[in-house]
Amino acid sequence: MGNYLNPDNIDFQEALNSEIYVDKSNLIALTNSVVRTQQKYVCVSRPRRFGKSMAANMLTAYYSRGCDSRDMFAPLKIFSDDNFEKHLNKYNVIHINMVDFSTNNTISDMIAEIEKTLLFDILDEFSDLRFFDETKLTRTIQDVFTKTKVPFVFIIDEWDCVFRIKKYTQNDQTEYLNFLRNLLKDKSYVALAYMTGILPIKKYGEHSALNMFTEISITDTNRYAEFTGFTDDEVTSLCDKYSASFDDLKQWYDGYCVDGISIYNPRSVVESIRAKKISNYWTSTETYEALKVYIQADFDGLHDKVTRMIAGEKIEVNTAKFQNDMTTFASADDIITLLVHLGYLTYEAFGKNALGRGLVWIPNAEVQQEFINCIEDKGWEPVMKAIRASDELIQDIIDGNAEKVAKGVEICHEDNTSILQYNNENSLSCVISLAFYSARKYYKIIRELPTGKGFADIVLLPYQNIDKPAMIIELKNDKSADTAIKQIKEKRYTGALSGYTDEIILVGISYDDSKGHSCVIEKFKK
Repeated sequence: MGNYLNPDNIDFQEALNSEIYVDKSNLIALTNSVVRTQQKYVCVSRPRRFGKSMAANMLTAYYSRGCDSRDMFAPLKIFSDDNFEKHLNKYNVIHINMVDFSTNNTISDMIAEIEKTLLFDILDEFSDLRFFDETKLTRTIQDVFTKTKVPFVFIIDEWDCVFRIKKYTQNDQTEYLNFLRNLLKDKSYVALAYMTGILPIKKYGEHSALNMFTEISITDTNRYAEFTGFTDDEVTSLCDKYSASFDDLKQWYDGYCVDGISIYNPRSVVESIRAKKISNYWTSTETYEALKVYIQADFDGLHDKVTRMIAGEKIEVNTAKFQNDMTTFASADDIITLLVHLGYLTYEAFGKNALGRGLVWIPNAEVQQEFINCIEDKGWEPVMKAIRASDELIQDIIDGNAEKVAKGVEICHEDNTSILQYNNENSLSCVISLAFYSARKYYKIIRELPTGKGFADIVLLPYQNIDKPAMIIELKNDKSADTAIKQIKEKRYTGALSGYTDEIILVGISYDDSKGHSCVIEKFKK
């Protein structure tokens, strides 16, 4: 047993000892299914604090010959799997966290230290064996396998840190990728290679040095979706056990769309339950300066797209051209795709054969607040002006002050004409979402909710235990606000909201080509 070769199970035991632990051990069934197959190379990328290192520690505890983990896994789901005993503590495991070696000044120095470190552990563990060349890592590992017939499991955590922590040249990055390829590709001693990181494997042109890996990314999780974060069922169980508010946790930490499964940020859920309060936990581990730099980038259309997402819209994106690093950007889509991988946005593909095309949006209130923090400085004044005025507009609707509402919407619309098409109902809908931004503290905001005989433009549904009326907002271009109210009534939009509140406020907002806005407010009681 060494520091990196056949480590013990103490790191995973710490996870089990924690106050809150969610059993994700069935991940092992997936990795077992590819051991000693042509699919034995797996690269899992997802945002920080989404459980990657915990999973790596769990796999180490399960596969490593340096420990006996049977009792540790006995209470967990994987224990009942038919193949549990087959692979338990049967392999030579090399577990590396690349961050440990990232302080080196050059990639060459980093690789040299990795090789020296692993050779030290291997030569110490197998001191009774003779080796052809004790200075060559891959040959030494091959010698161990040839003589012991015990294959190796490689668990490489934070594999992509060299693309994130320092701005290495393309030649440096290629040298690093070639090192990993030479260590792992087409090697009979590899039973499983499991890498974790934030970014997918780096692209150079159409090919990658690590093209033998099956990539499991936040944009394409394949069979690994439920292991990306916490699921609805897991959060429900935690809420029942710790008397936490499911609705609050869902509003703040849910929203990551992963192959049709709704995923919560695991760190934030755990910290919120432990602290017994809702707050911003995940992004406090990141630097908002990084997000700020990316959304301020000078790419055509980026400012507009970010504004629309802050307003609650979903934006179309092409993720296929992203080069999987943090420096190579050719378009606004590249920046947006990076933000998906960093966890600031979530992504839903246009079907199974979308080829990287889909929709992105801000997933939840926790991340939404981080975007607001980033735009408070120069360049976003019209957006921030609308957001700051939104509290007053919500109260104006409740008070029935239609004139003030019309004026507030008009100001917001005029201030944002540089980034939004003026005479367009989708544009006005975005402006309305900005103008009533603070409503999301009290309401779930739904665009085009199916109601009665049609779709209401914007519906505000109060969260549970919020003593505020539901609202239906209908938008009209070159038609009167009265026409909007009439449509709400004729198409029975109120019927779908009858279960939410005793009072529903109907809001009709119109604008015409002369840039005049009008508003009509009526209160509907059941």
